[in-house]
Amino acid sequence: MKVFIKIEQSIKTPKSKRNITLPDFLIEIVKDYTENLIDYNPDERLIQISRLYIRTAMERGCKASYTKIIRVQDLRHSHASLLIEEGFSPILISERLGHENIEITLHTYSHLYPNKHSEVAEKLQDIAKINA
Repeated sequence: MKVFIKIEQSIKTPKSKRNITLPDFLIEIVKDYTENLIDYNPDERLIQISRLYIRTAMERGCKASYTKIIRVQDLRHSHASLLIEEGFSPILISERLGHENIEITLHTYSHLYPNKHSEVAEKLQDIAKINA
């Protein structure tokens, strides 16, 4: 299923315009949403929203849940942090975020990688035990 979501703003780089694979649970939510739409055309953009709308909705949600107000950009950083913690490669994360090159990703998120050194050592230890 293709879903086109247009956020009305100019793109920073050509890589900003990209396709992102969504998990099945999110695709199901989108399918449920589209089934309730009148005159839905799958070849057109599904949602057209402004940055102001997103920001206002997030602020409203944060206030309602008594949590710290965060920016939309903070969701992007949380997503990248989760992918790093789950062990996805910097190249994949860079592509998913639409960074022009991997150096941007590594520079922005390098502080999240130092704890990975101990994981490497543990994996090598496990390999050594298996091969002993």
